[in-house]
Amino acid sequence: MLSLNVRLLLAASIVLAAFLSLTGLALDKAFTDSSIVAVRERLLTEIYSLLAAADSDDAGSLIMPARHPDARFSTPASGLYAEIFSDGGKIIWRSESMLGVEIPFPVIKVKGEPQFEEIVASNGQEMYTLGLGVMWEVAPFIVKGFTFYVAETKEHFEKERMRFRKSLATWLGAVAVALLLVQAVILRWGLAPLRKVAHEVAEIETGQKKELTSNYPKEIAYLATNMNALIRSSNSQLKRYRNALGDLAHSLKTPLAVLRNLVESDQLPTEARKTLSDQVEGLNKTIEYQLQKAVASGRKVLTAPISVSKVAQKLLNSFMKVYVDKNIEFQMNIDPSVKFIGDEGDLMELLGNLMDNACKWCRRKTRISVYSSDDKELVIQVEDDGPGIASEECERILKRGVRGDSQVEGHGIGMAVVRNLVEDVYQGKLSIETSELGGAKVIVVLAR
Repeated sequence: MLSLNVRLLLAASIVLAAFLSLTGLALDKAFTDSSIVAVRERLLTEIYSLLAAADSDDAGSLIMPARHPDARFSTPASGLYAEIFSDGGKIIWRSESMLGVEIPFPVIKVKGEPQFEEIVASNGQEMYTLGLGVMWEVAPFIVKGFTFYVAETKEHFEKERMRFRKSLATWLGAVAVALLLVQAVILRWGLAPLRKVAHEVAEIETGQKKELTSNYPKEIAYLATNMNALIRSSNSQLKRYRNALGDLAHSLKTPLAVLRNLVESDQLPTEARKTLSDQVEGLNKTIEYQLQKAVASGRKVLTAPISVSKVAQKLLNSFMKVYVDKNIEFQMNIDPSVKFIGDEGDLMELLGNLMDNACKWCRRKTRISVYSSDDKELVIQVEDDGPGIASEECERILKRGVRGDSQVEGHGIGMAVVRNLVEDVYQGKLSIETSELGGAKVIVVLAR
C-alpha cells in the first residue's frame, strides 16, 4: 500500500497535470483565436493598401500600379496572393504571385462588409482569404462594382502557433516541476509529525522507549495521548492478571497439599485412598495446565522483539545443571539475529518445555535449531537421540495430559502447553517427526 506522502504527491500531481493541461488548452485556444483575428486584420490592411494603390483611366477601367504595395505580390508562390474581380465575375487584375495557383475565392454576399474564410487552393495549400466588395466611381457619375480578394497561406500562421505551443509547453513544464518540488517540500513538512509518530512507535517496539513522548499538532496529539494510555493500560492489566493467577495458584496449593497428605496417611481405607489420589492428581494436572495456558500473553503490539538465542542460552544453562548426571551433549544452531515477536515468558515456556522433554528422553544428545524460513516464518526444531515417537502416537502425545511413558513425569502437561501456545495463542504449526539423531524432532513454525 502506498504511503500517505506518495498518495498525496500522486494526487497533487494528477490535479496539477489536469489543471496545467486545461490551462494550456485555454491559452492555446486564446492564442489561436487572437492569431486568426490578427491574420484577418492583416489581410484587411492589404486590401486597403490595394484600394489605395488602385486608380482608374479615362475609359473608366480600374488600373493597378506596376509596383505593388507589398513586394510579396510580385513574387510567385510567395504565400500572399490578390485578385480583383468586376461585378460580372471578370478578372480585372491578379498579382504576379498567383502564377500557377488557382484560388477558389468565395462569392461576396454583402458589399462593403469584409468576408473572411478558410479555403484550399489548387496546389493543396490551406489558406485564409478575405474579400471586400466596393463601389468605385471610375468617372463622374459612373460607378462600378469591384471585389478585392487577398489570400495568405496558413504556413506562417502554423509556424507562429507551433512556436507558441513549444514555448507554452516549456514554461508550463517548468512551472509543473517547480510546483511539484514545492508540493513535495510542503507535504514532507506537513507529514513530519506522522513520520515522528512512526519513528517513536518503532523505538517502542525495539525497547528504546516505553511510550510516545514528543509534542504533536492537535490533529494527532489526541491519538498519541490515547496510544500512551493504551500502552500503560495494557501493561497494567497484564500485570494484574498475572498477579491474580499467581495468587490463585498459591491459594490452591494449600488445599491440594492437605488432600495429598490425607491420601498418604492411613486414616482412609485403601480403596478410598486410591480413588482420592487419582482425583487429586488429575486436579493438580488440570490446575497446572490451565494456569500455564492462562498466563500465555500472545503477540503484543508496541513491544520489543525478543532475541531467541539469549533466551535459549539461559534455558540451556539451567538444564545443564538439572541434568548434570546424564552428561548431555547439547548442540545449538541459532542465528543471533533471529527475533521472536511476542512475550518473553511465552518463549521461555515454549522452549523450556521442548528442551526439557528432549533432555528427559535423550540418551546423550539434543539439538536445538532456530532460523527464519524463506517465508519469513520463525522455525524452532528440538531433537534428541532417544527412542523416538511412533507416527500413530504423535497426535496422542500432543493431547492434554497424555504421557508417552508413565515413568517420565510431567510430559503430558508440557506438550499440551506447547500446543496451546503454538496453535491457539500464536496461530502457528506444531508437528513431530523423526530426527537424524535417531529420536524425536519437534518442529514449531510461527508466523513473523
